[in-house]
Amino acid sequence: MIIDAWGQHPTLRHSQDPIFDSLRRWNRQTSAPQTALPVERTLAAMDAGGVDRMLISAWYAPRNVMISNDEVAEFVAQSGGRFVGVGSVDISKPSLALREVRRCVEELGFKAIRVLPWLWETPPTDRRFYPVYTACCETGVPFCTQIGHTGPLMPSEPGRPVYLDQVALDFPELAIVGGHIGYPWTDEAIAVATKHENVYIDTSAYTVKRYPDALVKFLKTNGRNKVMFGTNYPMITPGKALEGLDEMNLEESTRAAFLGGTAARVFGL
Repeated sequence: MIIDAWGQHPTLRHSQDPIFDSLRRWNRQTSAPQTALPVERTLAAMDAGGVDRMLISAWYAPRNVMISNDEVAEFVAQSGGRFVGVGSVDISKPSLALREVRRCVEELGFKAIRVLPWLWETPPTDRRFYPVYTACCETGVPFCTQIGHTGPLMPSEPGRPVYLDQVALDFPELAIVGGHIGYPWTDEAIAVATKHENVYIDTSAYTVKRYPDALVKFLKTNGRNKVMFGTNYPMITPGKALEGLDEMNLEESTRAAFLGGTAARVFGL
């Protein structure tokens, strides 16, 4: 089974947000989409890449909900069990954020919570994140976040992987998944994931051929059960993300863990 640990089925609000103009340049898109992406098209992209399930996330930014938790729940319901919901919250309202995490897990059936520090221009050690971590621990779901530089034209510093060291020290029982491999601080990401039992890395936003050598070495050695496959769909399709996988020459057990086994364990799928 292949599980995509980081995707999103975007709303039109998300797809057209000006914050993603720089990503559109990277993908050689001349303009933002004009129509909403049908669920069927995302499922077809998964089929083309051999992906069985995709974790799709809500997007909450300051004063802007690009994809709401309820919209994610609707997409999950339309997917025939192939989408897995990942919630998000407004960290500027800590008490409401705590209650929303509980609603996402207990009522909507989501398997994780994701908040992107760069959207809030503050690192994950900021006090406003701590009620979210507490609620994730109470409900037994991982906290997912972005590590590394930002594609959108926003500060990259909040994505330094080393910030997760302090979070993991304060919440040792919390599973933390850092997406986007942490580049250009991938060595930091590997160090934090090695140090802490419950810290993981996903490869979203990078194709196999662009994985840094240090990450590949980690995956093949003491990081066999620490690295998860991800795409950041629709930025990268599953098929494109997996091109060149055979050339990595992964052992069968390592390959199985990377493509889905580790995600199934961490997210309780």
